[in-house]
Amino acid sequence: MPSVSSTVASVSAAAPAPALALYQQIKDHISRKIQDGSWPAGHRLPSEHELVAQFGISRMTVNRALRELSEQGRIVRVAGVGSFVAEEKPQSTLLQIANLASEIRQRGHDYRCEVLTVERISASMEVAAALDLRLGDSVFHSVCVHLEDGVPVQLEDRYVNPRVVPDFGAQDFTQMQPSEYLVRNVPFDQVEHVVDAVLPSAEQAEQLAMQVQQPCLLLTRRTWTRGVPVTVVRCLHPASRYRLGSRFRADGNPVFG
Repeated sequence: MPSVSSTVASVSAAAPAPALALYQQIKDHISRKIQDGSWPAGHRLPSEHELVAQFGISRMTVNRALRELSEQGRIVRVAGVGSFVAEEKPQSTLLQIANLASEIRQRGHDYRCEVLTVERISASMEVAAALDLRLGDSVFHSVCVHLEDGVPVQLEDRYVNPRVVPDFGAQDFTQMQPSEYLVRNVPFDQVEHVVDAVLPSAEQAEQLAMQVQQPCLLLTRRTWTRGVPVTVVRCLHPASRYRLGSRFRADGNPVFG
């Protein structure tokens, strides 16, 4: 296969228009593979070393191409493992981190949090990618069910970066829910919300006291502080019991109050 450098030379000779930068050509090559279905979601990309050898360019150039594709959400990079084609789904942005306990109490209803799990485990590939850690690094994991007047309205499955929140595992989350604890103790400067419509697993349906054929809204949230990931959490809501949304002005700023 001809190198990118030789391709650039032939294109330049054929037309006066300037050739794309080498890193952009690598990005385009990978994007085409994803777009035409050659590399489906979850497909492992060639390593940096393999791309260097294939295209005859520097590792720095390849690294820039992969970094920008990762920032654009086209691929997921896992330290020590490799790069993978990301799931490509439409997403809606919610503007606030809601305090579920306060919302329920403001409606005049009883709030309760049942803590099912608080543990320290090895990060899976997906969790490591979300928290910018290495596969197998230690992370905190908690699972809670939030109830309104005794009825489950949210199943919260959370992973927390212990480098940022070393005391997370020692907290009593029956007194202060994990989201509230993190907001109070770890100032965040970035938040990402992704909402999907899903069906619960058998275990999740049991935890939420619902039928497996009933749809749910899955809110996946990540937060950062000074560019370092703090937490990734999946909040599963029975669609018949909970709504997700936001209100904002025409200039894009949220409306509070």
